Amino acid sequence: MMDPKEIEAMIARGIPDARVEVRDYTGGGDHFEALVVSPSFEGKGLIEQHQLVYQALGDAMRVQVHALTLKTLTPAQYQNRR
Repeated sequence: MMDPKEIEAMIARGIPDARVEVRDYTGGGDHFEALVVSPSFEGKGLIEQHQLVYQALGDAMRVQVHALTLKTLTPAQYQNRR
């Protein structure tokens, strides 16, 4: 079982310029939603953006996190959606 704050910290360590919000959407500690906003995503496709997040999570994605719904945005995209 993982805590959303632990996942946020892992992503932030892997993508230091990111703004990260994670929530456990089932309450079971293994299904999460994450919003990751980073300039590192500029010029990258959605798959590449998600791969950066998965790399930051490392083994936790294979062992502790059963499901992760990702929303990745550049800062400009984040500002435009508000």
